[in-house]
Amino acid sequence: MCSNHDNHDNHDNHDNHDNRRRHNHDHRQIGAAAEHYSAEQNTVPGQLFPLTLTVNGHLQQLSVRADERLLDVLRERLGLLGTKEGCGIGECGACTVIMDGKKVNSCMVLAAQAHNSSILTIEGVEEPDGTLHPLQEAFIEAGAVQCGFCIPGMVLSGYDLLARRPDPTEEEIKQAISGNLCRCTGYRQIIDAVKLAGRKMRNGGNDED
Repeated sequence: MCSNHDNHDNHDNHDNHDNRRRHNHDHRQIGAAAEHYSAEQNTVPGQLFPLTLTVNGHLQQLSVRADERLLDVLRERLGLLGTKEGCGIGECGACTVIMDGKKVNSCMVLAAQAHNSSILTIEGVEEPDGTLHPLQEAFIEAGAVQCGFCIPGMVLSGYDLLARRPDPTEEEIKQAISGNLCRCTGYRQIIDAVKLAGRKMRNGGNDED
């Protein structure tokens, strides 16, 4: 007879197996995409590709390998450490950035796929003089920032939503952040922060409708 503890262990083992299988599958997808890109370009393994992209309004020109991810370029090549690596398989949202006006998981985008694109990271959300964006202010005021690891991705998901829907419903906010995991807040404060930011942005900094 199996105890509850044994059943719990079996469930955990099954989850761990599924996570490993999904992780391997996603890395195979990245590897396959890199091989496909190399084949299209008729290149040899290890060859570097020229990459031009605009990051937070600044033109960047680099040479990248076919298997380098956009996340790697942002963090390791450009020093933009606000973009976090969490799961590495496109499920936690910690690496969220805005690419050509749409949010993406930068761990799942090959750097070469971002050629000639415009990228916005958390570092580019505030004003050039360091003034916080109303969304960043709202996260602070609503108590939505705790450990902070998920916050850059959360802010960018909220930014993407408010650019499309200045007065979103609570359900729309929940949907917008559904790809971003938070282990601290329980999401209530984050939802409140996006609502507050919407009011601020609609009313020139005033949080009252």
